[in-house]
Amino acid sequence: MSNSTNGTVIVGPPPGKEQQAAGVGILLQIMMLVLSFVLSHVLRRKRFYYLPEASVSLLIGLIVGGLADFSGTKTSIRSWFNFHEEFFFLFLLPPIIFQSGFSLAPKPFFSNFGAIVTFAILGTFVASIVTGVLVYLGGVLMLMYKLPFVECLMFGALISATDPVTVLSIFQELGTDMNLYALVFGESVLNDAMAISLYRTMSSVNSHASSGENFLLVVLRFLETFVGSMSSGVGVGFISALLFKYAGLDVDNLQNLECCLFVLFPYFSYMLAEGLGLSGIVSILFTGIVMKHYSFTNLSENSQRFAAAFFHLISSLAETFVFIYMGFDIAMEQHSWSHVGFIFFSILFIGIARAANVFSSAYLVNLARPDSRKIPKNHQKALWYSGLRGAMAFALALQSVHDLPEGHGQTILTATTAIVVLTVLLIGGSTGTMLEALEVVGDGHDGPLGESFEGNNGYIVPSYDEGSSSGNKLKMRLKELHRSAGNFTALDKNYLTPFFTTQNDSDEENTDDTESNARRPG
Repeated sequence: MSNSTNGTVIVGPPPGKEQQAAGVGILLQIMMLVLSFVLSHVLRRKRFYYLPEASVSLLIGLIVGGLADFSGTKTSIRSWFNFHEEFFFLFLLPPIIFQSGFSLAPKPFFSNFGAIVTFAILGTFVASIVTGVLVYLGGVLMLMYKLPFVECLMFGALISATDPVTVLSIFQELGTDMNLYALVFGESVLNDAMAISLYRTMSSVNSHASSGENFLLVVLRFLETFVGSMSSGVGVGFISALLFKYAGLDVDNLQNLECCLFVLFPYFSYMLAEGLGLSGIVSILFTGIVMKHYSFTNLSENSQRFAAAFFHLISSLAETFVFIYMGFDIAMEQHSWSHVGFIFFSILFIGIARAANVFSSAYLVNLARPDSRKIPKNHQKALWYSGLRGAMAFALALQSVHDLPEGHGQTILTATTAIVVLTVLLIGGSTGTMLEALEVVGDGHDGPLGESFEGNNGYIVPSYDEGSSSGNKLKMRLKELHRSAGNFTALDKNYLTPFFTTQNDSDEENTDDTESNARRPG
């Protein structure tokens, strides 16, 4: 193809070549996705738990990337497999995070709300600081590549984001305790929000290091990011609930419109927060929690089935693609493998930080709980073991390449990618064995743990008489916080649910129908 401008002939690329390259790239990605889903399905049917879905996706990416590198077609395949970070942050990550919040089961979540918040907020903060301090000390002692202190804290924040999707799928397959499942899942959901807020705060501190900001401003910036993003997401969720309650969209000829609006609200939440300079990830996470609890019940039955299937579908596709890309990226990209010591000691320090997170948080939670509701040691060990790293840690590591000086961000990306691969392959593959060794398999929902979801919207009000004479102020404060979780549940049941959903209206109609039927002569 040639264009003539002022007598000058400009020769462009042959017609259709760019489209052909793009088509080959999309074909390659689809083939890897299909192969990943089929292999995962076969392995699950064979009950082969040593290679979970995420591990299969990673290995496929590694193999394809390794073959391309070995065969000398690296450049052409890289041009086909054209991956932009904007595509990752705008199209892959939002459905994964939204589905995390949307798939929360409300009764187990609210039953363990105090414990989940303790693990996700306090525990993630402890893990981030411990990791950052240990990595910095490791650099000072010449054990590993040395990074500045604030950059070490940034690394601690991003690597504290857990993604136990592999562990949870095995939990479901083998049948484990409902409270343990709720703790692992709930912590991973809220901990993403905490990790990204911490990372953004530390990144801001790093970029303004010369201005000498005091600690109070750092705390205020964190609260602005976390609380602002959470408020934005919750607000959008409540607006959607009121729209679906009063707009009258649950009739047959408007169900397409109802589904379209329901799908658009999460992205509206994400873009609104990003436009306000907040965290879209934190916002869309809380939008997912609120929309599942309030908006979802206002949809027609057909729209509910569509929404649940649609978000599960796109999150599965996105997560599988992310793990394939991570494997592909390791084989194809130039990584800072010279810093093997950084990777090795980071894994060691992450294990220590995870232990500090889980066991200290469990200790505080158990102080506030009666004996019948304490988190047992084997559950605490399962929580510690299930701290895999995944899509969120990888996303923040990608961001760090732009946020940090050349070499530093690349080192963090290399270490994070290696940690994600190792935790998914080794920890994910050995989860079944771990659950059996800790004797938490097959606990099911029997006994007091299963009964804990009956009444009070799944919350058991603990006995506050025990130990009140001991004068332990910390214990009493923790019990007050525990009671506040019950108060929130009562607030939700008595005020929020009737205001934002049609649930109580339908319950009253059913009650009236039952009474009228009872008054009729037989």
